[in-house]
Amino acid sequence: MSRTLFVTTALPYANGSFHIGHIMEYIQADIWVRSMRMAGHTVHFVGADDAHGAPIMLKAEKEGITPQALVARYAAERPQYLNGFHIRFDHWHSTDSAENVALSHDIYRALKAQGLIETRSIEQFYDPVKGMFLADRYIKGECPKCHAKDQYGDSCEVCGAVYAPTDLINPYSALTGATPVLKSSDHFFFKLSDPRCVEFLQQWTTGSNAAGTKHLQPEMLAKTREWLGADDGEAKLGDWDISRDAPYFGIEIPDAPGKYFYVWLDAPVGYLASLKSYCALKGLDFDALLDPAGSTEQVHFIGKDIVYFHALFWPAMLKFAGRKTPDAVNVHGFITVSGEKMSKSRGTGISPLRYLELGMNAEWMRYYIAAKLNARVEDIDFNPDDFIARVNSDLVGKYVNIASRAASFITKHFDGVLAYAGDTAALAAEYAEQAESIRAAFEAREYNRAIREIMAYADRINQAFDTAQPWVLAKGIATADDEQKARLQDICSRSLAGFKALSVMLAPVLPALAERVALELFGAQAPFTWADASALPQGVAPFKHLMQRVEPQMLDDLFEPPAAPAVVPGGEPLADTISIDDFARVDLRIAQIVNCEHVEGSTKLLRLTLDVGEGRHRNVFSGIKSAYQPEDLIGKLTVMVANLAPRKMKFGVSEGMVLAASHADESVDAGIYVLEPFPGAKPGMRVR
Repeated sequence: MSRTLFVTTALPYANGSFHIGHIMEYIQADIWVRSMRMAGHTVHFVGADDAHGAPIMLKAEKEGITPQALVARYAAERPQYLNGFHIRFDHWHSTDSAENVALSHDIYRALKAQGLIETRSIEQFYDPVKGMFLADRYIKGECPKCHAKDQYGDSCEVCGAVYAPTDLINPYSALTGATPVLKSSDHFFFKLSDPRCVEFLQQWTTGSNAAGTKHLQPEMLAKTREWLGADDGEAKLGDWDISRDAPYFGIEIPDAPGKYFYVWLDAPVGYLASLKSYCALKGLDFDALLDPAGSTEQVHFIGKDIVYFHALFWPAMLKFAGRKTPDAVNVHGFITVSGEKMSKSRGTGISPLRYLELGMNAEWMRYYIAAKLNARVEDIDFNPDDFIARVNSDLVGKYVNIASRAASFITKHFDGVLAYAGDTAALAAEYAEQAESIRAAFEAREYNRAIREIMAYADRINQAFDTAQPWVLAKGIATADDEQKARLQDICSRSLAGFKALSVMLAPVLPALAERVALELFGAQAPFTWADASALPQGVAPFKHLMQRVEPQMLDDLFEPPAAPAVVPGGEPLADTISIDDFARVDLRIAQIVNCEHVEGSTKLLRLTLDVGEGRHRNVFSGIKSAYQPEDLIGKLTVMVANLAPRKMKFGVSEGMVLAASHADESVDAGIYVLEPFPGAKPGMRVR
């Protein structure tokens, strides 16, 4: 029975390029979509850029461009990654779109009509210099547990403690360095703790879709049961803060000027927005397609780090907005490299773009990832030696080897005509049965099982070929009897029919290669369907090279270790290389110290009054008290950073930074040396 499916992957955040984790997820989904289409099902496969939120706004501001321009820059990169790895979305959109605004507003209003939106006044840290409320990631300070410095506002990376930003000791804004202040603001909450939501989620998380598949994998079901308090009867769901205050790059909340939807509200709505845009292009009825009473299945592929949003918030939002709820949320783990978390600095990161630029076959990566993935929420590991061995042994040594050996005999001795002895119906049935097993494995997302079965079948074909010894049969074939010729033609034909069946089974994983096999080798239709596995080919074209082997040097080039940083005397490595444009953004000026004094209550700071030649004096705090007495500095010239954002400190606002040299290791008593230009320099001169 034909099914209609609406399939998405997690939306990539549009403030950076794709990494290998994105590519792994898209390959997983793409394989599944291709397999379902081969079975005759209708699939609408869409994606989009997650374009809103404070990180994008702040990064764009730092670069001096609009958020839209930043998003557009990364959006322009997407095709080279997606096309490069044969990932075929039907449509790619953006959450910063008219469709997403309209749908987000509609869903919000529906939830409000259900009594599930509540307004509350909350206290939150506010940056008085930047003029904005601060998310936890933009607040740093001293850990209240272990007293480690420069820890984020929600947890300590040193001791692992979890706390509220207000628990930090000496908190400061990571944006400006200013001391944040507590400020009240009205926020909007989605009442996820409402008994209606809890009851629905208890049903949905344990439920199954029309195909009999559970909405969630066992691991994720266990996690949601914990969140829902299903085992102890005490739900642990908190209401969800869905609003942010201006300035914010996002969708403004209806009838609430200066209030915006938190990015995680409108991001999943972007799935619907992308589908709606696609439907408009194709003349499809979006509302009918996603009718809650309809037969369309809604399937999401996501990583394990965003389960809470997709297994709780998203289904509840859709349910109480009167919309279709997900039929399956398929969660995968992360990808590691040789057992380690990916790190560019350690040389354990994989750049998808570098992979393609090196000329490495995208289908090698698709095959390797498929050979590792299963339906469980497990991390997969990319091991360079294993990668080389699997591709060279499986794809070249087993799969392609069948065609390269058998085709040469058929084209040389039988003009490319295939002929079979014995019961061909049984042979076709065998291929059909094997293909059905592989199809079922792909549908169940047991890709590694499918690959194991495919390669085991390739072994059987190769063993049968070797046992028949066609190279012996081919000797003196010109004068051989009909029986010898028939045996040679039969074993080679069966091997090639098996190769074609294997190509059908591998088509979701190796779509480009399977299409070449279909069109160039067998003159068959492309792309393959699952039914093509049992259709025995009647002829074969001369064999052409299908796939090269992986050379170890390719992996060496892919994992080229980062250059060791140059180290200067004193032990501190030089910083990363910058461009002249980067340097030009720092405005260094000659300044005269017109006054200097101790700062009451501080053991490190001196307060400098500086003349930078701008018709006024600046107030700058500098941590040089251990090296200088105030009277020693008055009247001297120095160098300051003149375009540094003002920093509100406990003792006042600091309007710049005086440059000084010191040793990186504070335990080394090397001193602090304020920079002093040669005589003749004047206040206001720019240092170039």
